[in-house]
Amino acid sequence: MRAEVKLKGILTYRAITSGHYRGTVGALLVYDITRHVTFENVARWLKELRDHTDQNIVLMLVGNKADLRHLRAFPTGESSGFAERENTFFMETSALEALNVENSFTEVLTQIYQVVSRKALDIGDDPASIPRGQTINIGKDDLSADKKGGCCSE
Repeated sequence: MRAEVKLKGILTYRAITSGHYRGTVGALLVYDITRHVTFENVARWLKELRDHTDQNIVLMLVGNKADLRHLRAFPTGESSGFAERENTFFMETSALEALNVENSFTEVLTQIYQVVSRKALDIGDDPASIPRGQTINIGKDDLSADKKGGCCSE
């Protein structure tokens, strides 16, 4: 009975997780540069995102609390190297000093815009996509309904 409940909980969690990430096009993975354990959790969150989102998701690794340089738990090079290996963007911020916070969001939004624009162009090249710039006749009945005069005609 216990295993059944645990399995049901796992399946429910997975269903919620999939639904939660549906349509996600970008994410900021934020960790605290003064606490190494928060950086260790980044790999798990990265895997979770990649398992449940589109392959073109824009990801940025953000090291927060850059104002606390003297309490840094590990060098910036470790974070930037990880970001490079995982093909994510990287930036250090300080929410307290408002350092690079806006820049991190702007960069992610810019990258999302580029990904979405490329997808739109790719769809435009697809012969099965909706024809653009062509007239589509719906049928005579639909056009004549306007000329018959209905409840709203003058």
